[in-house]
Amino acid sequence: MKKIVAALLATVMAASLFAGCGNKNAAVNITKAEDLEGKKIGVQAGTTGETYVTESVKDAKVQSFKSGMDAALDLKNGAIDAIVLDELPAKAIVEQNPDLTILDCDLATEEYAIAVKKGNTELLEKINATIQRIKTDGTYESMANAFMPADGEIKIPEHKATGGDTVIKMGTNAAFPPFEYVEGSEVVGFDITMSEEIAADMGAKLQVEDMNFDSLLSALSSDVIDFAAAGMSITEERLKSVDFSEPYYSSKQVIILKK
Repeated sequence: MKKIVAALLATVMAASLFAGCGNKNAAVNITKAEDLEGKKIGVQAGTTGETYVTESVKDAKVQSFKSGMDAALDLKNGAIDAIVLDELPAKAIVEQNPDLTILDCDLATEEYAIAVKKGNTELLEKINATIQRIKTDGTYESMANAFMPADGEIKIPEHKATGGDTVIKMGTNAAFPPFEYVEGSEVVGFDITMSEEIAADMGAKLQVEDMNFDSLLSALSSDVIDFAAAGMSITEERLKSVDFSEPYYSSKQVIILKK
C-alpha cells in the first residue's frame, strides 16, 4: 500500500510540475505583435526597434543591448521573452542560433540612409551622386546579390581601392550583418562596400571607424567622423541633429523568439 501511495504522489507531483511549465510557457507565448504587451523585450540600443518597442508596445519591459547578438544570448538564457530587430540582421542571428526563430509580423518599416553633419550639403551631394550611380550602373545590384543572396551564401566582394591626399572617415557599428560586421580582422558588409564606392568617387581614402550605434550621431556632430553608414533609418528625431542622404535600402522590424 505504501508503495502504491508513494507512486501516486510521485505521479501527482510530476503532473503538477508539468502543468507549471506549461503555464509558464503560455505566459510568454507570442504569436502576433499584440502579444508583446507587458513582455521583456530586447532591442539594440539606438535603433528603430528600440523606438518602436518603447513607443508602441504597452507596458513593455525594454532591455537595450549593444548588439542583436548580445540580446540573442539573453533570449536563449530566458532573461528576455523576445527581440525586436531589423529583418536581415535578425535572419543572420537565427542562422547562427537554430534554437531561435523569426516571427514575421507587421511592425515598423524603415528606410536606411547615410547620415552627415547638419548642414554639410557638399558631402551630402557627393554621397547622393554615388548612390545614384551605383543604382544606375549595376553596382548596387551586384552588392545586393553579394551580401543578400537568395541562397544565403554571402560572397564578400574585393575591396575597391581608395586613396588620395584626403581621408574620409565613415562611422559604423560592426554588429549588424550583412550591412556591417567583422570577418576575421576586417569590418566588412554592404555599407562598407558602398562607402568604398563613395570614397573612390571623391578621390579620397576611406577610414572605417567602428563604434557603438548610439554614439554615431554625436560623433558626427563633433567631427569625429564625416558620415555614418550603419543600417540607420531616417526618423524625425534624428533629422533634428543630422542630414540624411536619399534612402538606399528599405527594411522592416521582426520579432525573434525561442523555438
